[in-house]
Amino acid sequence: MADYSDISEIALLGLLREDDQFAFNQIYKRYWKKLLMIAWNHSKNEAIAKDIVHEVFLSLWERRSEIEIKDLGAFLATSIKFTVFKYYQQESRHAKLVRENYIVQDWSEDEAKLDALFLKEFINGIVEEMPEKCRLVFKYSRDEGLKNSEIAEKISISEKGVEANLTRALKIIRHELKNAGLLSVAFYLLFRN
Repeated sequence: MADYSDISEIALLGLLREDDQFAFNQIYKRYWKKLLMIAWNHSKNEAIAKDIVHEVFLSLWERRSEIEIKDLGAFLATSIKFTVFKYYQQESRHAKLVRENYIVQDWSEDEAKLDALFLKEFINGIVEEMPEKCRLVFKYSRDEGLKNSEIAEKISISEKGVEANLTRALKIIRHELKNAGLLSVAFYLLFRN
């Protein structure tokens, strides 16, 4: 058995793309505990957390040749959060079907808040992966509510540069939400009464 304990993350990812099972095993060894803690922090259920970590690693292996990963730790943490979100989406749909078919009840505000929280976490993960100026412009605009002129002055770029970076950030988010099947969820949470 090959010993990959001293191999860099970039080298491991290269070997993983070449179907190297030992590289995958090393990635698993390096990250499973951290990912289990993230999953547990979001689910508060050990069995669910273990299933989620298993699903993320299974997806990593199945998609190893098609995904481009810059930062493996950030990618896996975002994947865990997304998988937790998907789990709660499924649970929410199940609960909604039960309510619609067996009990007449309004949409639960707690479910909406939970969906919004996980969606926010997922979007934050996307934002953290953006190029630096794009990320800064988005955060200043959305988190701090700065005007384009204020952002331009703060990071020493033109207002047109701010607009371009903001447009790029929104396209990246929209693309990632669409790929994850969450675009309709985002619109629902943003535009419901």
